[in-house]
Amino acid sequence: MSEIPKLNCEKTKDNLVEFIKSKVSETKSKGIVIGLSGGIDSTLAAYLACEAIGKENVFGISLPSTTTPTEDKIHSIEVAQRLGIKYKEIAIDSVLNEYLSVTQLDNDNLAIGNLKARIRMSIIYYYANHKNCLVCGTGNKSEILIGYFTKHGDGACDIEPIGDLYKTDVFKLSEFMNVQKEIIEKPPRAGLWDNQTDEKEIGMSYDLLDQILYLYAEKDMKNTEIAEKLNISVDDIDMIINKITRNEHKSKVPESPKKIIL
Repeated sequence: MSEIPKLNCEKTKDNLVEFIKSKVSETKSKGIVIGLSGGIDSTLAAYLACEAIGKENVFGISLPSTTTPTEDKIHSIEVAQRLGIKYKEIAIDSVLNEYLSVTQLDNDNLAIGNLKARIRMSIIYYYANHKNCLVCGTGNKSEILIGYFTKHGDGACDIEPIGDLYKTDVFKLSEFMNVQKEIIEKPPRAGLWDNQTDEKEIGMSYDLLDQILYLYAEKDMKNTEIAEKLNISVDDIDMIINKITRNEHKSKVPESPKKIIL
């Protein structure tokens, strides 16, 4: 049994929809631009955006590369078509290859994966600027807390509608909003390199991760208390807390030292 309180899906959905609607209105934007990966986070965010401001005011962009699973490419387009939004598909490989050709650095999966995320967000912001729209983020609370995103890449956005939802909450709300079953059930993955999956990279299941995060961040429990409550190793808790500490800078405005006056 999960330690996380049960999500009120109906009230949460209404709250997120109202949030999107109010942010678009107060910024006098013409709508929302969102990157569609074919995964559950971007799909849920797109569903919420359409309910908030109407499908005619939401523009989706699918930005696959050679490492994007075919299933994800198909799902990203299916989501756009199912919602009835305008969308565009742009393969980013030619842009990526130009970067790699100019820099001529040794292959580094992590650095190249982050570069892909930043190329994608640059294109998304270009469309958002051109259309006078807000960029809708697709990050969830679990990934934001442990820094499992690319700084200035998928972590860049104007609003983050699902940013207070743990990943397990995302699954629940997606079911409530009738997101396609095949998107809900497939393993979460960023597709930044071949055979990558989120849970393998994080080092544990989202179900376990979310319980650790809830007990640590919201219940202020100590490492040993969490380990005992969840019947897992303290090393697992330490691994997650180290991620939180090490990546905290990703969610903050860059720090500056104080000037000294006479």
